Formats: sequence, C-alpha cells, structure tokens
Amino acid sequence: MLMATGVPEAALRWLRDAIRAARRPPARAGGFTLVEVLIAFVIAFLALGALARAGADGLRSLHGASRYEEALARARSRLAIALHGAPLLPGDHQGDDGSGFRWRVLVTPADGPVVRPLGERGPRRLMRVQTTLYAVSVRVWWTEGGGTEGPRREVRLDTLHVASSLLPRGGPPETGR
Repeated sequence: MLMATGVPEAALRWLRDAIRAARRPPARAGGFTLVEVLIAFVIAFLALGALARAGADGLRSLHGASRYEEALARARSRLAIALHGAPLLPGDHQGDDGSGFRWRVLVTPADGPVVRPLGERGPRRLMRVQTTLYAVSVRVWWTEGGGTEGPRREVRLDTLHVASSLLPRGGPPETGR
C-alpha cells in the first residue's frame, strides 16, 4: 500500500525503527569494561609475582647447592691431606679455609682388631711393624650469608685408616693396636 507521500508503508516502518534505534543507547559493544580490565591486570600481576618468587627460590637453591658442593670439595681435599700428607698422628686440627668456610680434622685411634706382625719372631727379627687403626673425621662448615648470623651448614666426612710404622726390635712393647 502506498501512502500519500508515495513511499511504501514497509519503507516508512523501517525508517521509523532506524530512528528509534539511533535514539536508544547503544547495546553493549564487544569490548571490556574498566573493571574487567583492572581485574585482568591484578591477576596478571599476581601471576608475575608468583613467577618471580619461584625464580628467586630457584636461584637461592642453586646458590645453596653450589656452597654444599664447594664445601664437599674442600672436605675431600682436607681428608686427602690428612691421609696422604705427613704421617697420620692423633690430634685435632682446625682453621679458616677462606670464603667463609671453616674446617676441622679430628684423628683418634679407633678400636679395631689386633693385628699381629708377620715374619720371624723372637731375637732373629730385626724390625717390627706396628699398625694402628685411626678414625679420621673432617668437617667443613659455613653460615648462610657469609657472616656469623644465619643458619650454620656443615659437610662431614668420616673414614678409618690403617697407619703402620717400623719399630726396631728393642722398641716399645706391642700394644695390640
């Protein structure tokens, strides 16, 4: 049907609907509100904080492991010096190893089986071999942070070592050690 203006009624209805839609506030568009954006930033910052903390914990653990490894190397070195340096004698030795490490080597006679000398006995024997079993303990320690404060960490190595020495025939009596 045509109206007096000569425009079909369907076209006028469409035009009226378009004008009403233009006057109406627009429906929500496909973007985010400010609150949603702020919440997303808070979540992102919390996640980044957790990642940073995990990274720092990993670095701290790596540093602690490297200190243990260094202390173990120093303890092995002290043990090698004690066993293969000068003749092994009972005693307590300690000192500063540098870089915040301290050490202690404790050598004590250990209870062990009686070792009888081999070879001729009596007046024909010119020399005797005296053997002694020693307990050797090496400790290397340090404090976290390098100062005197903080938790103390320690590496300890223990071993037994047989030391022998030649004694002349008229030497001191055998003790059985």
